[in-house]
Amino acid sequence: MFLTDVPVNENGDRFEGPLALTVRRVSTIDVYIVDRVEIAAGRAREFVDEYQSTYMPGARDRGLRLDRMTLSPPLFLADDSNVLTVTWAVDGAAGWWSSALAARHDDAPARWWDSVADLVVHRTRTMESSVYDVAELCDV
Repeated sequence: MFLTDVPVNENGDRFEGPLALTVRRVSTIDVYIVDRVEIAAGRAREFVDEYQSTYMPGARDRGLRLDRMTLSPPLFLADDSNVLTVTWAVDGAAGWWSSALAARHDDAPARWWDSVADLVVHRTRTMESSVYDVAELCDV
């Protein structure tokens, strides 16, 4: 968490002078939840459509914010596997715990992954943050 003193007036505009008010602006530390899914050959478009229409709404309900969704290689392959990388963000350690607990008490994600098992070759989920935020995240 980076704290910066910023002089502002009563409207929040930058203000210089003897009557300046000082506020502390706090930036939120994002923790990233990264899903990497190797998709069965020729099935990437089908998987992406299913993921967006069925999985994503529930993930948002569990407190995840979509940061990005990328496909490698960047075209839908007919005869080979694509890898979909979906990066979700949550607000710090508290956001991570909140979303993790919500998922533990909801069997919908596990049921969804079971329903698309024939589309998935392999998948992983990792938790990440900016290297510059690690010390702050560990200070609990």
